[in-house]
Order: sequence, then structure tokens, then C-alpha cells
Amino acid sequence: MWRELLQLLIDSLGAVLGGAMLLRFWLGYVRVRPPVSVANLIFLLSNWLVMPLRRLLPGRGQDWASLLGAVIVSTLVGALKAFLFWGGFPAKPLVALSLLALLNWLVYGIMGLFVLEVLFSWINPHATLAPAIRAVNAPFLRPFRRWIPPIAGIDFSVMAGFFVLNLIARFLPQLILSSLGG
Repeated sequence: MWRELLQLLIDSLGAVLGGAMLLRFWLGYVRVRPPVSVANLIFLLSNWLVMPLRRLLPGRGQDWASLLGAVIVSTLVGALKAFLFWGGFPAKPLVALSLLALLNWLVYGIMGLFVLEVLFSWINPHATLAPAIRAVNAPFLRPFRRWIPPIAGIDFSVMAGFFVLNLIARFLPQLILSSLGG
């Protein structure tokens, strides 16, 4: 019982911190400035690791320190879970758990952004955060929007994006585990 609770704590804390760093990287990559309150929250959750990493890894156009921070947090999550289950740090499970944590944060983070875009389009398309969410999602949805035109004014590209993300969430972990012999 205590292992499951500890795993839940590790997963939750890792997802919040790693997700904030991934979002920070992606916001910089797509050149989107979120509202100040959202930006302050992201900085609050990620500055403790990103700022020291920036001294080692200057951006030169991209926020590589944020991406590296997410990888470090996922490695830490993988190491804690490996120690929790195996009492040590075996290499293959450590790599698998770290990759799976990063994959989960990416897939479910993008799904969360898709849900926000849908909610904003239904409830208040002119909300302060709506343009930022649309801009953040645009690179993910652009390929689907090329092939799936709006039908009766309804954009089905988000549904196609959810479908692809579900496939990734379902089959990529199995591929990672099988390739590492896990």
C-alpha cells in the first residue's frame, strides 16, 4: 500500500514539474507569450532547475535548458521508481521508466491542451487564454487540418489528434518496454 502511495506522489510531483518544463520549452519554440499569471506559474514551477541549466546550456534561439530539465526530472522519477520497486538502479528499468514518464507527460499534456482548446471554442472563444492555447496547439493540429476540412463549421482535427495520441499512448510504451527487454 505504501509503495502505491509513494509511486502516486512521485508520478504526480514529477508530472507537474516535468510538464511545466515541457510546456515552457514548447511555448518558447512556438513563440507564444501566455498571460502573465500562466507564465508566472510556469516559471515558479521550473526556474529552480532551468535557470542553473541555462548557465551550462545557453539557448541560442531555443530554450534547451527547459527540455533538458524535463529529461532530468523524468530520469529522477525513473530512478526513484526503480529504487522503489527493485531496491536499486538497474539500467534497463531506469531507462524504460524515465522514457515512459516523459512520454506520458508529452501525450497527456498535449491532450490536456486539446481539451482546453475545445472548451474555449465552446464556452468563450474570446477568453484571454484562448489565443495562446490555439497557437500552442496549431503545430500539432496543422497536419490534420490539411486533410480534414471543417464540416458544418465543426473542426474535427482535434478528434483526429486525440485518436493519434491515444494510439501513441497505447503502443509506444509497449514498444519501449519490448526494445529494452522489459
